[in-house]
Amino acid sequence: MQFSYFLCLTLLIPQAATLSRYHSHESRKKAKELPVAATEAIRSKDFAFNLYRVLASADPGQNIFFSPVSISMSLAMLCLGARSHTKTQILEGLGFRLQETQEEELHKDFQKLLQELSRPGDGLQLSLGNALFMDPKQAIQEVFLSTMKTLYLADTFPTNFGDPAGAKKQINDYVAKQTNGKILDLVKDLNRDSIMVMVNYIFFKAKWETSFNHKNTQEKSFYVSAETVVEVPMMNREDLYYFLQDHNLSCRVVGIPYQGNATALFILPNVGSMEQVENGLNEKTLQKWFKMFRKRQLQLYLPRFSITGSYQLEKALPKLGIQEVFTTQADLRGITNHSNIHVSEMVHKAVVEVDESGTKATAATGTVIMFRSAQRSTLRMVFNRPFLVLIMELDSKNILFLGKVTHP
Repeated sequence: MQFSYFLCLTLLIPQAATLSRYHSHESRKKAKELPVAATEAIRSKDFAFNLYRVLASADPGQNIFFSPVSISMSLAMLCLGARSHTKTQILEGLGFRLQETQEEELHKDFQKLLQELSRPGDGLQLSLGNALFMDPKQAIQEVFLSTMKTLYLADTFPTNFGDPAGAKKQINDYVAKQTNGKILDLVKDLNRDSIMVMVNYIFFKAKWETSFNHKNTQEKSFYVSAETVVEVPMMNREDLYYFLQDHNLSCRVVGIPYQGNATALFILPNVGSMEQVENGLNEKTLQKWFKMFRKRQLQLYLPRFSITGSYQLEKALPKLGIQEVFTTQADLRGITNHSNIHVSEMVHKAVVEVDESGTKATAATGTVIMFRSAQRSTLRMVFNRPFLVLIMELDSKNILFLGKVTHP
């Protein structure tokens, strides 16, 4: 079984304060069709790939795993309270221009996604949600609160930030519960000057349409680099898979459907071509791949792995042009009448586990605000060197998770 968790946390504090900090079984007779294109997504997928490149460049050679949909939803919620240039930077970073109709579309599409994911599904557990932890002594704009509840279905909780330890426990307990105990201690430190913590979480649990047989899993070599080789539990199964070879990007891609309406893409760059593939990832590439996919008989070898990602987004997002909201120049008057608040910290944590039965993944983002054609022959595909993984929800065409497995 596979699970994924993501969490995003945003802290708002006074500007004068210091920064704390994817049911039918795919058989040889019939298979679920992958989407031809992905044009109706909430926003440009280039945000996901641009952020991936920023995170990968900050930690070269390391595992990367995060939830683009969690982070972009957190930024969209901030947009509700942002004004002037602060709003412009957030929208442009997400791939939008500062037009009222586009921003309205952004919020309504997120509302639709939240409503769709709240319905029970067959063989797939996928939940996405938001919460606001607020200082009851602070005057939060009623329009902001009502919009957060209406569009983003946000839960709201009064929180005593004068008791930082108690506030931290309240928030971390909520996050742990929503992610089935996979995300612990999201909040490390809180400042007494904090006035609000915004939390977004995503929980994903799905089984492969056809699971791997545990008896076939064997210890095999994984080549982390030319100098480093480690032994990993390598799953393997021969079956029909979605497959393509992208000669322009020097990589091969295997698509494995989950029960329900999600799929995982595993991307294996040719030897020495990881950077070429990373630089070539964008929305057009993804659309091209979905048109190129053909069912092919594969002998697939895929490592069982579990990786975690933890990121301080206030350090990464400025490289995408989203900078002002983290400074004393932030304009968040849509959240409170106080002119001296800014985002002090935006934390994102993600966990993924891939095994013979499926995938478990979860993530969360927290923001703290303070004052201021297939051949019949069998092809052998062995993921025994660093590769990329992308998990998509097929109805919304959204990228739920994106990452790189360097050390399984």
